[in-house]
Amino acid sequence: MNEILASSPNPDLFSAAQAVAAGTDFAELNVSPAGLFWSEFRPQDAASRIWRWSNGATTCLTPDGFSVRSRVYEYGGGSFCLTDDAVAFVNETDQQIYIQPFDASTAHALTQGDKRYGDVRFARGQILAVEEDKDVHRLVAINLVDGRCDVLAEGADFYASPTLSPDGNRLVWIEWWRPHQPWTSTRLLSAERQPDATWGRAHCLAGGLGFEALQQPRFDEQGRLYCLTDRAGFWQPWVETLDGFEALPAAKADHAPAPWQLGGSSFLPLDDGAYLASWSEDGMGVLAVRACDGSMADFSGQYGRFRSLALDEHYIYCIAASATSPSAVLAISRSDKSVQVLAGGVAPLPAERISRPQTLRYPSGSGEAHGYFYPAMTDEEKPPLVVFIHGGPTSACYPVLDPRIQFWTQRGFAVADLNYRGSTGYGRAYRQALFLEWGVVDVEDACAVVEYLGNQGLIDPSKAFIRGGSAGGYTTLCALAFKDVFRAGASLYGVSDPLALAAATHKFEADYLDWLIGDPDVDLMRYRERTPLLHAEQIKVPVIFFQGELDAVVVPAQTRDMLAALLDNGIPAEGHFYPEERHGFRKASNQAHALETEWAFYRKVIDG
Repeated sequence: MNEILASSPNPDLFSAAQAVAAGTDFAELNVSPAGLFWSEFRPQDAASRIWRWSNGATTCLTPDGFSVRSRVYEYGGGSFCLTDDAVAFVNETDQQIYIQPFDASTAHALTQGDKRYGDVRFARGQILAVEEDKDVHRLVAINLVDGRCDVLAEGADFYASPTLSPDGNRLVWIEWWRPHQPWTSTRLLSAERQPDATWGRAHCLAGGLGFEALQQPRFDEQGRLYCLTDRAGFWQPWVETLDGFEALPAAKADHAPAPWQLGGSSFLPLDDGAYLASWSEDGMGVLAVRACDGSMADFSGQYGRFRSLALDEHYIYCIAASATSPSAVLAISRSDKSVQVLAGGVAPLPAERISRPQTLRYPSGSGEAHGYFYPAMTDEEKPPLVVFIHGGPTSACYPVLDPRIQFWTQRGFAVADLNYRGSTGYGRAYRQALFLEWGVVDVEDACAVVEYLGNQGLIDPSKAFIRGGSAGGYTTLCALAFKDVFRAGASLYGVSDPLALAAATHKFEADYLDWLIGDPDVDLMRYRERTPLLHAEQIKVPVIFFQGELDAVVVPAQTRDMLAALLDNGIPAEGHFYPEERHGFRKASNQAHALETEWAFYRKVIDG
């Protein structure tokens, strides 16, 4: 590693360590009379801690030895909530819920055992949560006084968003069954509190027919129920009426990303049918309050992405980022739209050295694809290109400052950050484009962007590279095996054998491949045709691999098999394995090593 770092051409160049150190991120805003709270992840120590902003002061609450993170469904989310006088959080190490009073530095366990918890919410002296007991999931209510755990709902494969009405008499939640994912088909359920304080028989309010995905149920202060549904083609806010649900005035856009994690908040009802929400228009994020008559008050300011919305009578709170500013916790005045940056938002580079994203919309296959183009920060007329393929694959990239992208543009590479067909943010039809087409349309889009940018004279198409993590690693390997476009590629904990993934992966994604490729028994030939490991002899260019040894999603054996196949075929290939990492690297030293090593690998290819 030290030899690689020493090979940097300019000691003043933006280093991999600097890029990683700038990767501090925030999540899960919660607000109460005690202040605004959030979770902050710092790559330097790979830990997430809760911070509070109150009366103009910011303090860290999480005691030493704790890290706040849920692992329910492996991707977690909803890792803490606020009670009347304490923080309830999921501890990363043992996945149990702990209670920490606002005025105390110690925390005590509320739950014990080997179960996991996530999507925690406080309601009337109890913590509502999704409980994971090996492969069994249920909704539970845990009493704050004695830790008694009552089951609220069970029987479905997956649950999310347990939400209690303001009067405490109505409980709603989201549930879904295999083989569906929470972005393909879910149901919204409701139960009424009975005179004996038990819950009555649950009934379905919406969804369950296979063509609608619902998320983020919310009550307003009057007890009216809202949710986001994509039944009209985009995730938009709807409100419950006597005749069912009806749409509120909304932009023709997704008002939420795909719910890979629990506890998302991109939509909040206000009064009289008004709501606060974030969505994307022409590739840029919008934050606004929309009234029931359709009129809108825009709070976006200079930012281009908004997450984890919260509010009180004075402020709109959010996590926001822009093309020149990394993630920051903001307090935006509801009266005059002035902005206070409470945490984060400090760019690791001067503004003049930052490559700005340009919206991409280009033809590919029988349709079109989207993404963002970042010019190289050098004078080379036609620079080399690195194509970024996000994971998921039902996920998305955004036009905000990403230190990893700046690492490449500082070194003379242009970057194409793709939202290939199947990505979130462009409606249900675009998201569904990967149905049985994974390894085909995403690969088409990755290759088409090289031709498109080359025809525009923006890059040298003979020096194009491709990289991706997880599902993005699969697209990378497919592009290298089945197309002749790229000079080399990098797979970060990427899928090389979909059948092996289906046999070894966790419950949340156990049937995802059936949707992406087909039934492994019925469509075995299709799997064989799209398995990079079975076509390793068709890869004629160098490949570098990065893999966590504790990965439960893409197990290390997959990466080792693919690496061995390339080496046996005489292809220059490298593998770097990190003993303490899981699916996605968290330690700063490992992230920096991977980034610097990948760059050195590509330079070697270019230099011959």
